[in-house]
Amino acid sequence: MGPCLRCAVTTKRLLLVVALSAVATYLLAIGGTFTGDDGHLIAGNALVHGWSGVWSAFGAPYWPPAFGGALYRPLPVATYAADWMLSGGSAPWFHAVNILWHAGASVLVAVLAGEWVGKREKGSGTRAALVGGLVFAIHPVHVEAVANIVGRAELMAAVFTLLAVHAVVQRGNLWLGLVAWICGLLSKENAAVAPALILTAWWLGIGVRPPRRTMITAGGVWMVAALAYAGLREAVLGHYASLWSPAPVFVGLSWLTVRLTAVAVILDVWRLLLFPLTLRVDYSPAERTAVASATDPRFLLGIGLAVVLGVLVKWMWKRGAKVEAYGLLWIGIAFLPVANILFPIGVLIAERTLYLPSVGLALIAGALAARVPPKLGYGLLTVVVLGAGAWRSVLRIPVWHDNITFAQSIVRDSPSSYVGQMAAAGVMLERGRPTYALEAARLATVDYPLDPRPYLIGAHAALKLRQFRTADSLMALANQHCRPCEGIYQAQIADALQLGDSAAADSLRAHQP
Repeated sequence: MGPCLRCAVTTKRLLLVVALSAVATYLLAIGGTFTGDDGHLIAGNALVHGWSGVWSAFGAPYWPPAFGGALYRPLPVATYAADWMLSGGSAPWFHAVNILWHAGASVLVAVLAGEWVGKREKGSGTRAALVGGLVFAIHPVHVEAVANIVGRAELMAAVFTLLAVHAVVQRGNLWLGLVAWICGLLSKENAAVAPALILTAWWLGIGVRPPRRTMITAGGVWMVAALAYAGLREAVLGHYASLWSPAPVFVGLSWLTVRLTAVAVILDVWRLLLFPLTLRVDYSPAERTAVASATDPRFLLGIGLAVVLGVLVKWMWKRGAKVEAYGLLWIGIAFLPVANILFPIGVLIAERTLYLPSVGLALIAGALAARVPPKLGYGLLTVVVLGAGAWRSVLRIPVWHDNITFAQSIVRDSPSSYVGQMAAAGVMLERGRPTYALEAARLATVDYPLDPRPYLIGAHAALKLRQFRTADSLMALANQHCRPCEGIYQAQIADALQLGDSAAADSLRAHQP
């Protein structure tokens, strides 16, 4: 990926191949509808149904106030408003825009891989860019982030993080990097890792390192920008009852148990990155259970894998494999905010949260491809592996077509998880089948009695069936498990109003603590 005209043309064609591969892999997603949280955040969200939403998004929470008002991600919300007005609320349009964001991220990964590896020998940058970009474009773990519309927050945060790293590390432009980083933070909170990724690159000797004085000045400005973002976020979210609660598997557990369980999840992370044959929408109890002891084999395997990866980073660095070492560190740094180690989050693990960490895997793949001699056998093997990955992604996309396929996938792929029955209960309510909804909600509470949401869904179904004593009993059980209750109730009330069940909404509101 050198400076000559011929190389520049080759580079453009290479990046076009990467972009088209990303688009082709996800074409099937365009036929999808608003699925899962898409309904609450887009289809049923009045904020994004007018042009005013483009700027009003910056003064509103990510989750609508009717659902408790939580998180601050104004840039994705602003794009939802623009998409809604440009398309008339067409779900295929939203899906197409997601695919374009993914194609952009894939191209940026290819650029980074090519520029960082290209200094080794002639042609190495081209191979690194092509393989790295294609690995990222077709990786099956990305399906949730790309095929589910609200996964756009992941896509945008990744694009802006990549832009920030490229601007600072490769171009030495701290100010352009700052703008990209701010856009990343306004897309999703995990973009906060960009400064750590930049510092790690400098530490490994990758890219352009600015003069110390410039770094100090820019660092101060970046710190001020971070504080301004934190202040704005608090100003917007401080007035709302939060929907946030720890992952169901962590409810009522100690600080130590949460961390032991989080370490065990490292095995899942690497399984999903390297062997993404089994994919799941949900990893809730009892599909995944807590690790209560440091002698639990899951914890021991997780901590052992972490140690092995640390040793591997050191070994690579000593042997001059800087990009490979950086790729491993990228995975760890990018995953850390969602790893439940620094602080617990709302999920044990979600495949969408691996979108940004998987950049590290793509960089490693590109760097390793550049070291392999350009022989036919290696090329055919690469094509087979990439083709298998793309096909796995294509087969996974229909899961996100609609709420029925979504619920069915949870029941099928995570049969031990209570969330499948809870999702099925919601679908049955939407389809006007409250008897089935009540039974599915009951099964969810049997499998996991500590989540208040199945109780409220069941209460909603019971109210439609005029089983008022059952509804009262279910709401009393919900009240025992929700802390705080306001956001949880508001979410179910909003669902009832969207379905035209105003009487049920009034009853839920009357029982709200």
